[in-house]
Amino acid sequence: MAEQDKDKKLIIDEDWKNQAQRDKEKLAEQEAQEEHDEGGEDTGLPPADLTGLASMLATQAFFALGLIGREGEPQRQPDFVLGKFHIDMLEMLEQKTQGNRTDDETKMLTGTLGQLRMAFVQLAEKAS
Repeated sequence: MAEQDKDKKLIIDEDWKNQAQRDKEKLAEQEAQEEHDEGGEDTGLPPADLTGLASMLATQAFFALGLIGREGEPQRQPDFVLGKFHIDMLEMLEQKTQGNRTDDETKMLTGTLGQLRMAFVQLAEKAS
């Protein structure tokens, strides 16, 4: 009877090893899929997402309005047409993603648009 118990224990241990190996392989597949989904290479760039897209458009709007610039260059005069274009793009993005954003994405988008609109109005009043 002791030999039967020993055989059962070996079978259980072997089953456990097989299950652990399957879990390990599954995890490796998931990691490989995630790397593939993210582009597969570590480019140092942030993930492609709504926040990144909104940030790019906002940066372009701030630049067009002369609120940010390149280091070492003189301050630019506001380009209201280009600034409004980028603000309009953000508004379109806000409308098209309605109901599909996280709370954080909504707050970021709403806050950024509010800042840009206020800056646009203030600069336009200064210019006139």
